[in-house]
Amino acid sequence: MHSGSKWLFRRQLSLVSLIKVFLDPVVSIATLAVVAAYFGETFGGPYLILSLVVFSLTFPGNWAEASIKALWNGIIVPWLTVAAIMFFFGYATGYLDTFPQGVILTWIALTPLILFIAHRFVRRVLPRVLAWEGSQRNAVIAGASELGHKLADKLQQDSFIGVSFRGFFDDRAPSRLGPASENMIRGKIADLAEYVKREGIDLIYIALPMASQPRIMKLLDDLRDTTASVYFVPDIFVFDLVQARIDDIRGIPVVAVCETPFYGVNGLLKRFSDMVVSSAILALISPLMVALAIGVKLSSPGPILFKQRRYGLDGEEIVVYKFRSMTVCEDGPDVPQARKDDKRVTPFGAFLRKTSLDELPQFFNVLRGEMSIVGPRPHAVAHNETYRRLISGYMIRHKVKPGITGWAQVNGLRGETETVDKMQRRIEFDIDYLRNWSLVFDFMIILKTIAVVLRDRNAY
Repeated sequence: MHSGSKWLFRRQLSLVSLIKVFLDPVVSIATLAVVAAYFGETFGGPYLILSLVVFSLTFPGNWAEASIKALWNGIIVPWLTVAAIMFFFGYATGYLDTFPQGVILTWIALTPLILFIAHRFVRRVLPRVLAWEGSQRNAVIAGASELGHKLADKLQQDSFIGVSFRGFFDDRAPSRLGPASENMIRGKIADLAEYVKREGIDLIYIALPMASQPRIMKLLDDLRDTTASVYFVPDIFVFDLVQARIDDIRGIPVVAVCETPFYGVNGLLKRFSDMVVSSAILALISPLMVALAIGVKLSSPGPILFKQRRYGLDGEEIVVYKFRSMTVCEDGPDVPQARKDDKRVTPFGAFLRKTSLDELPQFFNVLRGEMSIVGPRPHAVAHNETYRRLISGYMIRHKVKPGITGWAQVNGLRGETETVDKMQRRIEFDIDYLRNWSLVFDFMIILKTIAVVLRDRNAY
């Protein structure tokens, strides 16, 4: 491929990337402008500020599948979450009164439909534009491994990459590779360089095991006589990675296998949102907390607050505050979880636990920087020491600060985890949260938490 075509391909990849991240913000703001014009509104100062808020909440865009099935999870739920955030802060600040009610309600209702149409249109038109401009490149994969097949599937499924997959090269007999590979084997590894030159292959992905270093070095030496671009796909990607990314240290490439999502700017955004939201909530609920403190003191002898050691960020011990709901304050090497009809729970404590009001003092932990509003729920140190030996990857949840509420809790895993299987499921949701974190995801969990608390029967 000559240099002009390579520049064209890079330009089109940039175009695709830009469309993916800017589509949702641009469509949302454009819809607001059209609705405002329809109602005879001037798109001035207040609307420009609202547009900035919308942009910050929807950027980067969610590249949802353009299907009816994906409409709810990929477009409607994220948009309703954004709308709920704007309504909350708009109502709290009085800024919502600046806009006619008809404009806001019409815009909120219309935007998901326009987003769905825009996604369908772009997915139909953009691949044809890329093909028309001649950006298609041919690719082969060295190694018909599990990783190689996953990569081939991705290349074939995503028409926006602009890559045509031509087949595998592997030294094993086709019969050993299964029917999925048999018709796609183009030859042995030693045949690859000649095939590349003969067929005009542009891209070569090496998906051989890292233990195959001699074969890889020989292949790279053979490919020096071609103009194809060569990519190495290390087989560490067959593992369950958390926040995987590629970086470099003064020119030496390094691959992150397990990293916190709150690195750099994301960490600042997370901390800022925690401080703003927790301060606002504490200001609103301070009378309620005083009443609950009096209720705890009058209901049974003992301190108002229960302090317990928990694991925080990076497994460091922190002291977590709760309104006391039991007749005992246990914090030792063996702390039994609360069970249904637990005799240690006071009548007033049962009400606190049922409504999760016993967790309210943890907003002070958030202000102190020991916890976050959303994150994996902190477990007692005794429980951590037990489950870290029983569940693989248990300690990965401590790559982030523990939260007052979490992704596991809004998915039915609130309350007692009396079996290892239940704890395993909770950990899977915790790690899924680390893998997919965003500010919108946090606010969605907060909204779902309110609904869960109102109807949940698992806390006691």
